[in-house]
Amino acid sequence: SQEAVSFTKRLTTLISLQTHKKLHLVLDLDNTLVHSVRVSNLSEAEKYLIEGEKPGLKLYQSRIIKVRPFVKDFLREANTLFNMSYVYTKGDLLYGKEIAKMIDPDKTYFGDRVITRRESRHTKTLDYVLADERGIVIVDDTVEVWPHHMRNLLKITRYFYFKHNGIDKVSSYAERKRDESKSRGALANLLKYLKDIHNGFFSCEVQEELDTKDVRLLIKGPFKPHGC
Repeated sequence: SQEAVSFTKRLTTLISLQTHKKLHLVLDLDNTLVHSVRVSNLSEAEKYLIEGEKPGLKLYQSRIIKVRPFVKDFLREANTLFNMSYVYTKGDLLYGKEIAKMIDPDKTYFGDRVITRRESRHTKTLDYVLADERGIVIVDDTVEVWPHHMRNLLKITRYFYFKHNGIDKVSSYAERKRDESKSRGALANLLKYLKDIHNGFFSCEVQEELDTKDVRLLIKGPFKPHGC
């Protein structure tokens, strides 16, 4: 029943807050943690990428996937403050699991908790997340896909490694054989802000009633942290 689901979400979040002092984090995949394109869409100057194995790159079916710099450090540090509830993709399940395997090969953070377009085709929702909305932070590069949960949302700059239709006049990272900065990039800046949110939330003892604590009051979303 809906009542049972709400009770379970509330209980899960209270245990997480009171026992582990952790909020919940829901992460988008595409253009947030990775960038992927069809191999056929690579520019001539990018085709060197399909020759041999390269760190952070993987060929999957007809696509090539690139992991964003700082992802491993980001996940490791964020995991000390948040329960990595789910990763979200508008791709299919096999694609989502393939990316999850790239960024979390030992299933340390997400396990098999991947939400795909099968569950949420046109918009994204927290209905599938086993946690109370008042304890959830969402990170995504797109605001519009979260019409009912914008107050939980932190917007991150989109990650484009390969040539992209919207920026044809600019050489891609791949063409320049460069990448986004690890230490000054969007994920590093986002991590600093997540730490501030965690510190702000736990600045006082968590009350028995979750109603008295709401991470959305700290986020005031949809919000884009400086440098993200």
